[in-house]
Amino acid sequence: MIRKALPVACAAVAIAYLATCGLLYLSQRSYLYYPAPRRGDAPAFVLHRGDADVVVSTNGVEGADAVLYFGGNAEDVSQAIAPLARAFPGRAVFAMHYRSYGGSTGTPSERALVADAMRLFEVVAKGHPRIVVIGRSLGSGVAIQVAAAYRIERLVLVTPYNGIAELAAARFRWFPVRLLLRDRYESWRHAPRVRAPTTLVVAGRDQVIPNDSSLRLAARFAPGTAHVVRFADAGHNDVSEFPGYFEALAGRHPNGD
Repeated sequence: MIRKALPVACAAVAIAYLATCGLLYLSQRSYLYYPAPRRGDAPAFVLHRGDADVVVSTNGVEGADAVLYFGGNAEDVSQAIAPLARAFPGRAVFAMHYRSYGGSTGTPSERALVADAMRLFEVVAKGHPRIVVIGRSLGSGVAIQVAAAYRIERLVLVTPYNGIAELAAARFRWFPVRLLLRDRYESWRHAPRVRAPTTLVVAGRDQVIPNDSSLRLAARFAPGTAHVVRFADAGHNDVSEFPGYFEALAGRHPNGD
């Protein structure tokens, strides 16, 4: 009796495991993207992308210098406009609301978000020859691909990761996530092609992106390109509240260690 039941039990476990893998594959983007509404009162314009309308918040400043900001996976980037404008006085600031975020239409994916970001860069670059690109958390994987493709003034990556696959593998240890993953954001792959001076802002108590992941990414840049600024007591979500954070973004003598 036991011999007969054992194969049946094994088959049931195998079916349940495969079903879970299928569910993870189909729902994986719900673990990565958390669309946030736009609540800030910063002015905005729409970037028409054929299959989607992408909302871009801005401070409305004109001039030759600009900042492009790509936020976290649950961030209303319109809230970042005012503090970024203070950190970069006189610069135009542009923050892209990912597809399905902040009034943007369409469905978020790595391919779509990076294509939107590159198109935004091209539009902004027509009137702003000097551009600082900033990416926070999820947005670091978007920003680094823009920086690898175009000539920029500086790159700033806040709580960045080496790649999404290693983070997902650590979270879902019993599943072959490296095979299932569609949006990989392999920042390590693009880092060697970045030529602009780069600052990596690391939160010492980050419980979302391990410091080791950020430091592995830093090591992928060409020698002398990347500089790490670490805020020892900061967490993933509150690093921007620490003294010296915005100075670090602007490259002005940060207080991080």
